[in-house]
Amino acid sequence: MVFRFLILSDEVDNFKREIKIDSDATFHDFFEAIIASTGYTDKEMTSFFICDDDWRRRIEITLVEMGSSSDEDSYVMEDCVLGDYLEDEKQKLMFVFDYLTERALYIELSEIITGKHLDKPVVSLSEGEAPPQFIQFEDVKADTSSSDLGEAFFGDEGFNADELDREGFDFDGLDDVPLESNEGDFF
Repeated sequence: MVFRFLILSDEVDNFKREIKIDSDATFHDFFEAIIASTGYTDKEMTSFFICDDDWRRRIEITLVEMGSSSDEDSYVMEDCVLGDYLEDEKQKLMFVFDYLTERALYIELSEIITGKHLDKPVVSLSEGEAPPQFIQFEDVKADTSSSDLGEAFFGDEGFNADELDREGFDFDGLDDVPLESNEGDFF
């Protein structure tokens, strides 16, 4: 059985990949096919998430063992066969390729082709450039520093940071608690 996946990005409108892969392949095989089709490095932490119809993450399958607590099941790409986790067309997945900023590619199992077999994954459609694997934080910082964070940012145009003092807080029930310590004055 062969799975045909459609891969899209919410960052780049014209990015589209279609990968056909055998259902007996592992998530690691799928990872390698995505990495090869996007030009990303394979040295970064990535995860697949099996999602529900509303893109809510349900099961995480990581590139390497994450050392989770014994209460939680841990799924690693090398050990997880696609066909064991995916059985319905239109199944949704996310491929988080930038853990720091939670950036991801959106994947849909668009077709299950029965009676066929593939020895290795095939990129059957490749359109547009992949979103950059890494964001330059200087660019992000420059974008956020230009935001208007005036007095209205705090929800009240009459907000005045100088008015924040001890009298402005409700200390009901704390009358017996000393407000000073040996370390110095807090107010």
